[in-house]
Amino acid sequence: MLEFSRSTPRPATRSSARSDLARLRRASWAFTTRRVRTGPSGMTLDQAVPHAGDLVLARVDSIGYHSGLQLPEGRRKLMFVGDEIVVAYGNRYAPNQFEAVVPKTLGPCHLVAAGGVAAKALSWHASVTKGATQITPLGLVTDPAGQVVNLRDHALASVDRLPADHPPTVAVVGTAMDSGKTQTCAYLVKGLTLAGYRVGYAKITGTGSGGDTWLLRDAGAHPVLDFTDAGHVSTYLVPPAEVQRIFVTLIAHLARSGVDAIVLEIADGVLQEETAALLDSSVFKKVVTGMMFAAGDAMGAIAGEAWLRQRGLPLLALGGVLTAAPLQRRETRQGTGLPVYSRQDLAQPKTALSLLSMPEKQRTRAARKAKVWIEPRLEATATERVAALVPSSVDAATSAESSR
Repeated sequence: MLEFSRSTPRPATRSSARSDLARLRRASWAFTTRRVRTGPSGMTLDQAVPHAGDLVLARVDSIGYHSGLQLPEGRRKLMFVGDEIVVAYGNRYAPNQFEAVVPKTLGPCHLVAAGGVAAKALSWHASVTKGATQITPLGLVTDPAGQVVNLRDHALASVDRLPADHPPTVAVVGTAMDSGKTQTCAYLVKGLTLAGYRVGYAKITGTGSGGDTWLLRDAGAHPVLDFTDAGHVSTYLVPPAEVQRIFVTLIAHLARSGVDAIVLEIADGVLQEETAALLDSSVFKKVVTGMMFAAGDAMGAIAGEAWLRQRGLPLLALGGVLTAAPLQRRETRQGTGLPVYSRQDLAQPKTALSLLSMPEKQRTRAARKAKVWIEPRLEATATERVAALVPSSVDAATSAESSR
């Protein structure tokens, strides 16, 4: 049995300790472990139950949905059967991929995220035809004192309150996974940086992954933080109070870095439990000065706009995947009365700055306009609804034809 345990460290022979350390050094360490730079020196199988955030050395047994592992430096490593990797235990909520939880034993489990998350897959999307990549834990990673290494031990200093003069903060939320939230954040950051602003970015909820971090760095954000910097490999099944602590901690560290503006991303959809609880919290409503909502289609955008308005949240504009279709953009504008911005729009400094500087009376006017649009259209006839979508030049031609 490998050496050390969390509760009752046991002495190891020099040869076994050297062997464990050499094995850890040869292994590929995942993106989720990037904050653990010093300390790991051994392994254990003595702890019967793993915990979220625990680091584990695992062997790849079969390749499934995830064939690559994201490394801390930004490279994606192609995995082979027999490879040894260091990942972190965690839960996952991903409707387009996996729902997974931390297993109750150190037995074989799954790699459920390319960023490096070990868990037991409970269900997955029908498109995941290969199932999850299977791994076998070889030992929990321990420090020189024999304690299991957990991400929380290497997190940023926790903060419980924000300064009153924190930078303007725009939060991006959406209908679901893959609705265009991260792209919306990246292009908004680009627009603000082109305007001369120094912009910080934080992803408050989700599952540890390098893709978002690297994209936002490419867009010009600095610093770029996420919940793993606050000690969590994911935020699925994390209590609301702890998600709020993550929220405050990450914003505080961005504010202290001297940024001019902050862009936040809240993962998954607004109906996801942890996301919904955060958006409904008083701390979120006090801190966030404006919001964008990303959706895949006009119906999702209209429903999301109503959901956010009911909770008194400061929605300023809509975007996301729907902006690829001119018809969807038009229907969204007509159904909400709000601006609809594509990625290219957001990359324009003037548009990006408008989301920071839109005055309160303008937001109120947008909300009033949305109400006027929605209520009359519910009673309109089919002919009137079609007419509302037809350009004015076509209307004029139709009227002339009718008068003949």
